[in-house]
Amino acid sequence: MKKTNLIIISLLLLCVIMFNTVGCSSMSSANLMRSIKPNKVSPADDLFDANGNATDFAVRLFKAANEGGKNTLISPLSVMCALAMTVNGADGETRKQMEDMFGMSAEELNLYIYSYMSSLPQEKKYKLNLANSIWFTDNENFTVNEKFLQINADYYGADIYKVPFNKGTLKDVNNWVEKKTDKMIPKILDELSENAIMYLINALAFEAEWSDIYKKDQVSNGIFTKEDGTQQDAVFMYSTEGMYLEDKDATGFIKYYSGNKYAFVALLPDENVSLSEYISSLDGDSLYKLLSEAENKSVKTAIPKFETEYSTELSAVLKSMGMENAFNGATADFSKLGNTAGDNLFISRVIHKTFIQVGEKGTKAGAATAVEIKCTSIDRPDDQKQVYLDRPFVYMLIDCENNVPFFIGSMTDIKK
Repeated sequence: MKKTNLIIISLLLLCVIMFNTVGCSSMSSANLMRSIKPNKVSPADDLFDANGNATDFAVRLFKAANEGGKNTLISPLSVMCALAMTVNGADGETRKQMEDMFGMSAEELNLYIYSYMSSLPQEKKYKLNLANSIWFTDNENFTVNEKFLQINADYYGADIYKVPFNKGTLKDVNNWVEKKTDKMIPKILDELSENAIMYLINALAFEAEWSDIYKKDQVSNGIFTKEDGTQQDAVFMYSTEGMYLEDKDATGFIKYYSGNKYAFVALLPDENVSLSEYISSLDGDSLYKLLSEAENKSVKTAIPKFETEYSTELSAVLKSMGMENAFNGATADFSKLGNTAGDNLFISRVIHKTFIQVGEKGTKAGAATAVEIKCTSIDRPDDQKQVYLDRPFVYMLIDCENNVPFFIGSMTDIKK
């Protein structure tokens, strides 16, 4: 009898262990990267021209996405990665429009992003991590192009999953994003849309300590004034920085994170220039020049502590930037991506979510972008400057090697 009871108890314990192992698993989908091996790629030696194109894309995307009077936060790098993977599946006019929007051919874009990702500095006190994945349906009516998968494995290190599009996969996608953004973006998709056949996803996580962490006596209460005159209580962090920025309509500064590999950039429009007017005046060439030619000059600064998150669907924005055919079920050409029996492939949504937290010790920021593919029937002391961010301003996170913004935002309301 005792022996029987021991056997029963042992079996029960085994069931509990198996249940917990399965139940706690964050990923049930099989990664095809085990069979698709990336080929070796040699990074580009010089990214100068491509950096200019990337900055230009960042500014145009930010301007097109900016909503007057609201906080906006875009990660151009995340959007670029997700769409760059997608352009490898495009052909004809669809491909040309996407390449024109980036100012680079698909091949140039692949090499640039690969080289950029390969050169990102990582240390204990600062890191910028990017991850890419492709999820496509196991529906027998859809056949994926193996060359398309290989290119994205080679240049983007993309995790590749062939899966049933069900609730389990939805959970897997969101778990993947949450993990790759260090839990800053807990969910990218609310559902897997009907007729969706593929999701191309980028996730980005940035975390860095300031080069000089703010001390208690550098932090005090103050007032942030909105454009309509409304005053808001805020906590400001005061310091003196050594890199000053100035153009005809704004002043600003660069504040470095530990190691001086990444930096926070702020641009404060002049009193007589509204934030929306200033954003409208920005262009990639002038911003790239401004960041590259920052003046070595003492500047007193004040940064409000803030935390904000942002979510948007970018289809209309990207159409306005010239990428029209990709969203039209009748004109889109993604024949290099794959094919479905009697149907045409097109981009139905580009979902973008971001998060940033700026405080005494440093900055945390996360972003995720999902491209949804559907099928459809073809139818000095005396010269010391001062920039206090106590009213609406533009801010960026840049890598100091390339001076390319990988986050760019506007702060209009410190409480949101």
